[in-house]
Amino acid sequence: MEKRAAKKLHTGDLSIALLVTILTIFGTVMIFSASYYYAISDYDNPYHYLTRQLIWLAAGFVAMFICSKIDYHFWVRLWLIAYVAGIALLVLVLVPGIGSSAYGATRWIQIGPITIMPGEIAKVGIILFITGYFSRHPKWITSIKKGIIPIMFVTVVYAGLIMLQPNMSTAFTVCFIVGGMLLVAGAKWLHLGTLAGGAVAAGVLLIMSDTTGYRYKRFLSFLDPFEDPLDTGWNVVQSLLALGTGGLTGLGLGNSVQKNLYLPMPQNDFILAIIGEELGFVGILALVVIYILLVWRGCHTAINANDLTGLLLASGITIMVGVQVVINIAVVTSSMPPTGIILPFISYGGNALLIFMAAMGILINISKSADI
Repeated sequence: MEKRAAKKLHTGDLSIALLVTILTIFGTVMIFSASYYYAISDYDNPYHYLTRQLIWLAAGFVAMFICSKIDYHFWVRLWLIAYVAGIALLVLVLVPGIGSSAYGATRWIQIGPITIMPGEIAKVGIILFITGYFSRHPKWITSIKKGIIPIMFVTVVYAGLIMLQPNMSTAFTVCFIVGGMLLVAGAKWLHLGTLAGGAVAAGVLLIMSDTTGYRYKRFLSFLDPFEDPLDTGWNVVQSLLALGTGGLTGLGLGNSVQKNLYLPMPQNDFILAIIGEELGFVGILALVVIYILLVWRGCHTAINANDLTGLLLASGITIMVGVQVVINIAVVTSSMPPTGIILPFISYGGNALLIFMAAMGILINISKSADI
Protein backbone atom coordinates (compact mmCIF):
# COMPACT_ATOMS: atom_id res chain seq x y z
CA MET A 1 0.00 0.00 0.00
CA GLU A 2 2.85 2.39 0.88
CA LYS A 3 4.59 1.69 -2.44
CA ARG A 4 1.34 2.34 -4.28
CA ALA A 5 0.85 5.63 -2.45
CA ALA A 6 4.43 6.67 -3.15
CA LYS A 7 3.97 5.89 -6.83
CA LYS A 8 0.78 7.97 -6.87
CA LEU A 9 2.58 10.83 -5.22
CA HIS A 10 5.30 10.68 -7.83
CA THR A 11 3.23 10.38 -11.00
CA GLY A 12 -0.06 12.07 -10.24
CA ASP A 13 -3.26 11.39 -12.14
CA LEU A 14 -1.94 10.27 -15.52
CA SER A 15 -5.47 9.75 -16.80
CA ILE A 16 -5.58 13.54 -17.22
CA ALA A 17 -2.53 13.41 -19.48
CA LEU A 18 -4.04 10.49 -21.40
CA LEU A 19 -7.35 12.29 -21.98
CA VAL A 20 -5.57 15.47 -23.07
CA THR A 21 -3.42 13.44 -25.47
CA ILE A 22 -6.50 11.84 -27.01
CA LEU A 23 -8.21 15.23 -27.40
CA THR A 24 -5.20 16.97 -28.93
CA ILE A 25 -4.44 14.18 -31.40
CA PHE A 26 -8.07 14.02 -32.46
CA GLY A 27 -8.16 17.82 -32.67
CA THR A 28 -5.07 17.92 -34.88
CA VAL A 29 -6.60 15.40 -37.29
CA MET A 30 -9.84 17.36 -37.46
CA ILE A 31 -8.00 20.68 -37.91
CA PHE A 32 -6.23 19.24 -40.93
CA SER A 33 -9.50 17.95 -42.34
CA ALA A 34 -11.45 21.14 -41.64
CA SER A 35 -8.77 23.57 -42.83
CA TYR A 36 -7.67 21.73 -45.98
CA TYR A 37 -9.44 23.86 -48.58
CA TYR A 38 -8.99 27.15 -46.73
CA ALA A 39 -5.26 26.44 -46.43
CA ILE A 40 -5.07 25.89 -50.20
CA SER A 41 -7.19 28.96 -50.92
CA ASP A 42 -5.34 31.34 -48.58
CA TYR A 43 -1.79 29.96 -48.55
CA ASP A 44 -1.58 27.57 -51.51
CA ASN A 45 -0.44 24.96 -48.99
CA PRO A 46 -2.89 22.34 -47.65
CA TYR A 47 -0.62 21.68 -44.67
CA HIS A 48 -0.36 25.31 -43.48
CA TYR A 49 -2.66 25.05 -40.46
CA LEU A 50 -1.59 21.49 -39.69
CA THR A 51 2.10 22.42 -39.54
CA ARG A 52 1.51 25.39 -37.26
CA GLN A 53 -0.75 23.39 -34.98
CA LEU A 54 1.82 20.59 -34.68
CA ILE A 55 4.46 23.09 -33.59
CA TRP A 56 2.16 24.51 -30.91
CA LEU A 57 1.16 21.00 -29.89
CA ALA A 58 4.79 20.05 -29.30
CA ALA A 59 5.25 23.20 -27.23
CA GLY A 60 2.05 22.36 -25.35
CA PHE A 61 3.27 18.92 -24.35
CA VAL A 62 6.53 20.45 -23.12
CA ALA A 63 4.56 23.03 -21.12
CA MET A 64 2.30 20.36 -19.65
CA PHE A 65 5.29 18.23 -18.64
CA ILE A 66 7.14 21.16 -17.04
CA CYS A 67 4.06 22.41 -15.17
CA SER A 68 3.35 18.90 -13.91
CA LYS A 69 6.79 18.91 -12.27
CA ILE A 70 6.55 22.35 -10.61
CA ASP A 71 4.83 22.60 -7.23
CA TYR A 72 1.49 24.29 -7.86
CA HIS A 73 2.04 26.58 -4.87
CA PHE A 74 4.72 28.32 -6.93
CA TRP A 75 2.15 29.61 -9.43
CA VAL A 76 -0.21 30.77 -6.70
CA ARG A 77 2.56 32.82 -5.11
CA LEU A 78 2.48 34.84 -8.32
CA TRP A 79 -1.21 35.71 -7.93
CA LEU A 80 -0.72 39.48 -7.84
CA ILE A 81 1.93 39.47 -10.55
CA ALA A 82 -0.30 37.33 -12.77
CA TYR A 83 -3.24 39.68 -12.35
CA VAL A 84 -1.20 42.83 -13.01
CA ALA A 85 0.48 41.20 -16.01
CA GLY A 86 -2.95 40.33 -17.36
CA ILE A 87 -4.08 43.95 -17.05
CA ALA A 88 -0.90 45.18 -18.72
CA LEU A 89 -1.42 42.86 -21.70
CA LEU A 90 -5.11 43.76 -21.97
CA VAL A 91 -4.17 47.45 -22.07
CA LEU A 92 -1.31 46.94 -24.52
CA VAL A 93 -3.52 45.12 -27.02
CA LEU A 94 -5.69 48.24 -27.24
CA VAL A 95 -2.75 50.54 -28.00
CA PRO A 96 -2.63 51.47 -31.71
CA GLY A 97 0.40 49.94 -33.37
CA ILE A 98 0.72 47.18 -30.78
CA GLY A 99 -2.56 45.32 -31.01
CA SER A 100 -3.38 43.44 -34.20
CA SER A 101 -6.90 43.62 -35.62
CA ALA A 102 -8.86 41.01 -37.56
CA TYR A 103 -12.54 40.31 -38.15
CA GLY A 104 -13.52 43.64 -36.59
CA ALA A 105 -11.72 43.04 -33.28
CA THR A 106 -8.32 43.80 -31.73
CA ARG A 107 -7.44 40.76 -29.66
CA TRP A 108 -3.87 39.89 -30.57
CA ILE A 109 -0.36 41.17 -29.93
CA GLN A 110 2.01 40.20 -32.72
CA ILE A 111 5.63 39.58 -31.73
CA GLY A 112 7.46 38.36 -34.82
CA PRO A 113 5.96 35.00 -35.81
CA ILE A 114 4.28 34.62 -32.39
CA THR A 115 0.81 35.92 -31.61
CA ILE A 116 -0.29 36.52 -28.02
CA MET A 117 -3.95 36.64 -27.01
CA PRO A 118 -4.22 38.58 -23.71
CA GLY A 119 -7.79 37.40 -23.25
CA GLU A 120 -6.64 33.78 -22.92
CA ILE A 121 -3.94 34.76 -20.44
CA ALA A 122 -6.51 36.76 -18.46
CA LYS A 123 -8.45 33.58 -17.70
CA VAL A 124 -5.45 32.04 -15.98
CA GLY A 125 -4.64 35.35 -14.31
CA ILE A 126 -8.04 35.58 -12.65
CA ILE A 127 -7.86 31.94 -11.52
CA LEU A 128 -4.49 32.53 -9.85
CA PHE A 129 -5.70 35.79 -8.29
CA ILE A 130 -8.80 34.27 -6.69
CA THR A 131 -6.82 31.24 -5.52
CA GLY A 132 -4.11 33.39 -3.96
CA TYR A 133 -6.57 35.84 -2.41
CA PHE A 134 -8.75 33.29 -0.62
CA SER A 135 -5.85 30.97 0.22
CA ARG A 136 -4.53 33.77 2.41
CA HIS A 137 -7.92 34.88 3.71
CA PRO A 138 -10.30 31.88 3.56
CA LYS A 139 -12.86 33.41 5.93
CA TRP A 140 -13.33 36.46 3.73
CA ILE A 141 -15.38 34.49 1.20
CA THR A 142 -18.53 35.00 3.30
CA SER A 143 -17.94 38.74 3.64
CA ILE A 144 -19.32 41.15 1.08
CA LYS A 145 -16.85 43.89 2.03
CA LYS A 146 -13.68 41.80 2.15
CA GLY A 147 -14.54 38.95 -0.17
CA ILE A 148 -17.22 39.65 -2.77
CA ILE A 149 -16.66 43.33 -3.55
CA PRO A 150 -12.86 43.08 -4.10
CA ILE A 151 -13.29 40.06 -6.37
CA MET A 152 -16.13 41.76 -8.22
CA PHE A 153 -13.92 44.82 -8.75
CA VAL A 154 -10.95 42.91 -10.18
CA THR A 155 -13.31 40.90 -12.38
CA VAL A 156 -15.00 44.01 -13.76
CA VAL A 157 -11.59 45.49 -14.60
CA TYR A 158 -10.64 42.37 -16.57
CA ALA A 159 -14.03 41.99 -18.21
CA GLY A 160 -14.22 45.69 -19.08
CA LEU A 161 -10.84 45.69 -20.81
CA ILE A 162 -11.73 42.52 -22.71
CA MET A 163 -15.04 44.06 -23.82
CA LEU A 164 -13.14 46.97 -25.37
CA GLN A 165 -11.43 44.62 -27.85
CA PRO A 166 -14.40 43.80 -28.30
CA ASN A 167 -14.64 40.22 -27.02
CA MET A 168 -17.86 39.71 -25.10
CA SER A 169 -17.57 35.93 -25.09
CA THR A 170 -14.21 35.88 -23.32
CA ALA A 171 -15.42 38.53 -20.86
CA PHE A 172 -18.41 36.38 -19.92
CA THR A 173 -16.19 33.29 -19.71
CA VAL A 174 -14.05 35.11 -17.15
CA CYS A 175 -17.22 35.97 -15.20
CA PHE A 176 -18.37 32.33 -15.30
CA ILE A 177 -14.99 31.18 -14.00
CA VAL A 178 -15.11 33.69 -11.16
CA GLY A 179 -18.67 32.72 -10.23
CA GLY A 180 -17.80 29.03 -10.18
CA MET A 181 -14.71 29.57 -8.05
CA LEU A 182 -16.65 31.70 -5.57
CA LEU A 183 -19.22 28.92 -5.29
CA VAL A 184 -16.49 26.35 -4.63
CA ALA A 185 -14.80 28.64 -2.10
CA GLY A 186 -18.03 28.82 -0.07
CA ALA A 187 -19.64 32.12 -1.01
CA LYS A 188 -23.23 32.66 0.14
CA TRP A 189 -25.92 31.81 -2.39
CA LEU A 190 -27.55 35.20 -1.89
CA HIS A 191 -24.34 36.97 -2.84
CA LEU A 192 -23.81 34.76 -5.89
CA GLY A 193 -27.43 35.15 -6.98
CA THR A 194 -27.16 38.92 -6.77
CA LEU A 195 -23.93 38.94 -8.78
CA ALA A 196 -25.36 36.57 -11.40
CA GLY A 197 -28.50 38.66 -11.74
CA GLY A 198 -26.45 41.81 -12.13
CA ALA A 199 -24.23 40.21 -14.76
CA VAL A 200 -27.19 38.97 -16.79
CA ALA A 201 -28.91 42.37 -16.56
CA ALA A 202 -25.71 44.11 -17.65
CA GLY A 203 -25.34 41.75 -20.59
CA VAL A 204 -28.92 42.24 -21.76
CA LEU A 205 -28.62 46.01 -21.37
CA LEU A 206 -25.39 46.03 -23.34
CA ILE A 207 -26.91 44.03 -26.18
CA MET A 208 -30.16 46.01 -26.33
CA SER A 209 -28.53 49.43 -25.93
CA ASP A 210 -27.42 49.53 -29.56
CA THR A 211 -29.97 48.08 -31.96
CA THR A 212 -27.62 48.72 -34.88
CA GLY A 213 -24.58 47.05 -33.31
CA TYR A 214 -23.20 43.62 -34.12
CA ARG A 215 -24.15 42.19 -30.71
CA TYR A 216 -27.83 43.00 -31.25
CA LYS A 217 -27.70 41.53 -34.76
CA ARG A 218 -26.09 38.36 -33.42
CA PHE A 219 -28.83 38.07 -30.82
CA LEU A 220 -31.49 38.38 -33.52
CA SER A 221 -29.71 35.81 -35.67
CA PHE A 222 -29.77 33.43 -32.70
CA LEU A 223 -33.54 33.79 -32.39
CA ASP A 224 -33.97 32.90 -36.06
CA PRO A 225 -30.72 32.32 -37.99
CA PHE A 226 -32.67 31.46 -41.16
CA GLU A 227 -34.26 34.94 -41.24
CA ASP A 228 -31.00 36.35 -42.60
CA PRO A 229 -29.12 33.25 -43.80
CA LEU A 230 -26.79 35.17 -46.12
CA ASP A 231 -25.48 37.64 -43.53
CA THR A 232 -25.85 37.53 -39.73
CA GLY A 233 -27.14 33.96 -39.70
CA TRP A 234 -24.63 32.57 -42.20
CA ASN A 235 -22.25 30.84 -39.77
CA VAL A 236 -24.99 29.26 -37.68
CA VAL A 237 -26.98 28.16 -40.73
CA GLN A 238 -23.93 26.48 -42.27
CA SER A 239 -23.18 24.87 -38.92
CA LEU A 240 -26.69 23.46 -38.63
CA LEU A 241 -26.55 22.21 -42.22
CA ALA A 242 -23.28 20.44 -41.44
CA LEU A 243 -24.69 18.79 -38.32
CA GLY A 244 -27.90 17.80 -40.11
CA THR A 245 -26.01 16.36 -43.05
CA GLY A 246 -23.78 14.29 -40.77
CA GLY A 247 -26.71 12.52 -39.18
CA LEU A 248 -25.94 9.55 -36.96
CA THR A 249 -22.61 8.30 -38.33
CA GLY A 250 -21.42 11.14 -40.60
CA LEU A 251 -20.19 11.34 -44.16
CA GLY A 252 -16.77 9.97 -43.30
CA LEU A 253 -13.50 11.61 -42.29
CA GLY A 254 -12.46 14.21 -44.88
CA ASN A 255 -15.82 14.20 -46.69
CA SER A 256 -17.32 17.40 -45.27
CA VAL A 257 -19.07 19.67 -47.75
CA GLN A 258 -19.36 22.75 -45.53
CA LYS A 259 -15.59 23.05 -45.14
CA ASN A 260 -15.34 23.69 -48.89
CA LEU A 261 -15.33 27.48 -48.33
CA TYR A 262 -18.95 27.53 -47.08
CA LEU A 263 -18.43 27.63 -43.31
CA PRO A 264 -15.91 30.44 -42.59
CA MET A 265 -12.71 29.34 -40.85
CA PRO A 266 -14.12 25.89 -39.96
CA GLN A 267 -10.96 24.90 -38.09
CA ASN A 268 -11.68 27.50 -35.39
CA ASP A 269 -14.85 28.13 -33.39
CA PHE A 270 -17.13 25.93 -35.54
CA ILE A 271 -14.90 22.88 -35.86
CA LEU A 272 -17.49 20.86 -33.96
CA ALA A 273 -19.85 21.31 -36.92
CA ILE A 274 -17.28 19.66 -39.21
CA ILE A 275 -16.82 16.86 -36.68
CA GLY A 276 -20.56 16.33 -36.70
CA GLU A 277 -20.72 16.35 -40.49
CA GLU A 278 -17.84 13.91 -40.97
CA LEU A 279 -18.26 11.66 -37.93
CA GLY A 280 -21.92 12.23 -37.11
CA PHE A 281 -23.69 12.22 -33.78
CA VAL A 282 -21.60 9.22 -32.74
CA GLY A 283 -18.38 11.19 -33.20
CA ILE A 284 -19.66 14.17 -31.22
CA LEU A 285 -20.98 11.91 -28.48
CA ALA A 286 -17.58 10.21 -28.16
CA LEU A 287 -15.90 13.62 -27.93
CA VAL A 288 -18.33 14.81 -25.26
CA VAL A 289 -17.67 11.65 -23.25
CA ILE A 290 -13.93 12.40 -23.29
CA TYR A 291 -14.62 15.93 -22.07
CA ILE A 292 -16.88 14.63 -19.31
CA LEU A 293 -14.15 12.24 -18.18
CA LEU A 294 -11.60 15.08 -18.16
CA VAL A 295 -13.90 17.37 -16.15
CA TRP A 296 -14.62 14.47 -13.79
CA ARG A 297 -10.92 13.90 -13.17
CA GLY A 298 -10.49 17.63 -12.61
CA CYS A 299 -13.33 17.67 -10.09
CA HIS A 300 -11.92 14.56 -8.41
CA THR A 301 -8.53 16.22 -8.10
CA ALA A 302 -10.08 19.38 -6.66
CA ILE A 303 -12.23 17.54 -4.12
CA ASN A 304 -9.28 15.47 -2.89
CA ALA A 305 -6.71 18.29 -2.89
CA ASN A 306 -4.61 18.54 0.26
CA ASP A 307 -5.33 22.22 0.88
CA LEU A 308 -7.61 25.10 -0.08
CA THR A 309 -5.04 26.32 -2.58
CA GLY A 310 -5.17 23.07 -4.52
CA LEU A 311 -8.96 22.96 -4.30
CA LEU A 312 -9.43 26.45 -5.73
CA LEU A 313 -6.75 26.15 -8.38
CA ALA A 314 -7.96 22.77 -9.64
CA SER A 315 -11.56 24.00 -9.57
CA GLY A 316 -10.72 27.12 -11.57
CA ILE A 317 -8.88 25.15 -14.24
CA THR A 318 -11.67 22.57 -14.49
CA ILE A 319 -14.35 25.26 -14.67
CA MET A 320 -12.41 27.05 -17.41
CA VAL A 321 -12.39 23.91 -19.55
CA GLY A 322 -15.98 22.93 -18.81
CA VAL A 323 -17.45 26.38 -19.43
CA GLN A 324 -15.76 26.73 -22.81
CA VAL A 325 -16.88 23.28 -23.93
CA VAL A 326 -20.50 24.02 -23.00
CA ILE A 327 -20.51 27.47 -24.63
CA ASN A 328 -18.89 26.23 -27.83
CA ILE A 329 -21.34 23.35 -28.20
CA ALA A 330 -24.24 25.72 -27.47
CA VAL A 331 -23.09 28.16 -30.16
CA VAL A 332 -22.51 25.48 -32.81
CA THR A 333 -25.96 23.99 -32.16
CA SER A 334 -27.62 27.45 -32.11
CA SER A 335 -28.58 27.04 -28.45
CA MET A 336 -27.18 30.48 -27.64
CA PRO A 337 -26.13 33.57 -29.63
CA PRO A 338 -23.00 33.05 -31.78
CA THR A 339 -19.79 34.07 -30.06
CA GLY A 340 -16.10 33.43 -30.53
CA ILE A 341 -15.24 30.69 -28.04
CA ILE A 342 -12.92 27.89 -29.12
CA LEU A 343 -13.39 24.22 -28.33
CA PRO A 344 -10.55 23.38 -25.88
CA PHE A 345 -7.76 21.16 -27.28
CA ILE A 346 -9.69 20.77 -30.55
CA SER A 347 -9.96 24.17 -32.26
CA TYR A 348 -7.02 25.67 -34.14
CA GLY A 349 -5.02 28.22 -32.17
CA GLY A 350 -1.60 28.09 -30.53
CA ASN A 351 -2.14 30.45 -27.60
CA ALA A 352 -5.19 28.68 -26.24
CA LEU A 353 -3.69 25.23 -26.79
CA LEU A 354 -0.48 26.14 -24.97
CA ILE A 355 -2.33 27.71 -22.05
CA PHE A 356 -4.82 24.86 -21.68
CA MET A 357 -2.09 22.22 -21.79
CA ALA A 358 0.03 24.10 -19.25
CA ALA A 359 -3.07 24.31 -17.04
CA MET A 360 -3.49 20.54 -17.37
CA GLY A 361 0.11 20.16 -16.20
CA ILE A 362 -0.73 22.19 -13.09
CA LEU A 363 -3.79 20.01 -12.53
CA ILE A 364 -1.61 16.90 -12.74
CA ASN A 365 0.78 18.40 -10.20
CA ILE A 366 -2.11 19.07 -7.80
CA SER A 367 -3.18 15.45 -8.18
CA LYS A 368 0.26 14.28 -7.09
CA SER A 369 -0.36 15.40 -3.54
CA ALA A 370 -4.12 14.81 -3.59
CA ASP A 371 -5.61 11.96 -1.62
CA ILE A 372 -6.79 9.94 -4.65
